[in-house]
Amino acid sequence: MMSPAAGPSPDEAMRLYETMLLIRRTEERLRDDAAAGKLPGAVHLYLGEEAVAAGVCAHLTDRDYATSTHRGHGHFLAKGGDVKTMMAEIWAKREGICRGMGGSMHVADVSKGILGANGIVGAGLSIATGAAFGAKLDRDEKVSACFFGDGAANQGALMETLNIASLWQLPVIFVCENNGFSEFTPAAQVTSGRIADRARAFGVPVADVDGNDVTEVWRAAGAAVARARADGGPSFIEARTYRIQGHFEAESFVLGSGSYRDDAEIDKWREADPVSRFRSVLLETGSIDEAALGRIESAVARRVAEAVAFAEAGQPADPALAETLMFAPEEA
Repeated sequence: MMSPAAGPSPDEAMRLYETMLLIRRTEERLRDDAAAGKLPGAVHLYLGEEAVAAGVCAHLTDRDYATSTHRGHGHFLAKGGDVKTMMAEIWAKREGICRGMGGSMHVADVSKGILGANGIVGAGLSIATGAAFGAKLDRDEKVSACFFGDGAANQGALMETLNIASLWQLPVIFVCENNGFSEFTPAAQVTSGRIADRARAFGVPVADVDGNDVTEVWRAAGAAVARARADGGPSFIEARTYRIQGHFEAESFVLGSGSYRDDAEIDKWREADPVSRFRSVLLETGSIDEAALGRIESAVARRVAEAVAFAEAGQPADPALAETLMFAPEEA
C-alpha cells in the first residue's frame, strides 16, 4: 500500500470505486424493493454516504474490528461482508448472515471482524472501544473502527469512550458520519458546537474531512489506522456527508404531509455524489478507462442481481431460533 499522503494506487482506486458502486447498487435495489412492498421490514439506506465506509474499510483487514449503526449495509459490504447473505438476512431468510433473525439493522459477521450493525443509537461506541481494549491487551496490532452518526455524537457514551480510549491509548478510530440529521431533525437544532472539538478536548488527533471525497477519507483513515497499529492511540474522523434517501424507507407514512428538508437541498448534495465524482476523477487522471469501468459496473450489477435471487429463493427464518439464540439450553 502506498503512503496515505500519496493517495491510493491505481489498483486501490479501482477497488474503492467497486466498493462504493456495490454499496450504491445494493441500496438502490433495496430502495426499489421496499417501495414495491417486497421486504419484510424497514430499511435505513446508505445512499450518498458510500465514500466514508469505502475509504475507511480499505485500510482494515478481516482481523480488524468494526461496529456499525442502524444504517449499516454500507459498512458491512465495505468491510468484506457477503452481499448474498446480507440480502438474505434483510429478506428474513435462514440463509441470512444471522439466519434471518437480525434483519437489516443487525447484520454482523464476526469472521470478518464485523461486530454488528446496531439499532441502538451510539451503542457501537462502547463495543468498538471494548474490542480495541482487547486488541491492546493482545498486542497483535489489530485496530477497531467505530462508525456513528451526528445524532450518536450527542450520546454520553461518546465522551466516556473518548475518555478511556485516550487515557489507555487504545487502537480505535472514531468515525462520525455527519450527515446533518438526527432522524428527522436537522443537526443545527440539536447539536451545539463542532463535533470534532469533542475529541480534541481529550487530546485525540482529529481529521475533519469531506465525506463525499473518497480519496480524502482514504488518506485520513490511512493515517489513523497506521497510528493505531503503531500503538499511537485513538483518532477521530468527522466526515461531512449527506443521506440522499430519507431516514428510512416509507418515512412518508410517519411524516404525512410534513417535511424536514426540501428537494433543492437534496439536489444540491446530488451534485457532490461520491460515486459519480470518483468515477470522473478516475477518468480524468487516466487511472482507468471507460471499458474497464464498464466491466466493473457490469460485474457489480450481476452480483446484486444474484444476491437478490439468492435471498428470494431462501427459506423463511425458523421462529424456534428465538429461544435458542436468546437463552442458554437447560442442563440435563
